[in-house]
Amino acid sequence: MQDPVLEINDKNFDQEVVKSSTPVLVDFSAEWCAPCKKLEPIVAGLARDYQGRLKVGHLDVEASPATAAQFGVMSVPTLIFFKGGAPASQLQGAVSRQTLEQAILKVIA
Repeated sequence: MQDPVLEINDKNFDQEVVKSSTPVLVDFSAEWCAPCKKLEPIVAGLARDYQGRLKVGHLDVEASPATAAQFGVMSVPTLIFFKGGAPASQLQGAVSRQTLEQAILKVIA
């Protein structure tokens, strides 16, 4: 089965996020970030659960610093929801699945 979490980077951000007709959750993280690792299975589970209604992507801030800087990402993990190509809401830190799900329901409503 295909991984439901897309790899997003500086090169494909515009195509995958800005031009998306579906709301997008971008998980801004880094390889060395322990809270990011803890969040990965939660994000992947939500990507599967909301497939078709929400696009979910992962962006490594060290590999794609321009996009991280563009959205003012200063700490990881940062989760930004995009709707119509623009940021709709943002969460920081290793949040719970319940907190993430509440944010998702507001964005896809």
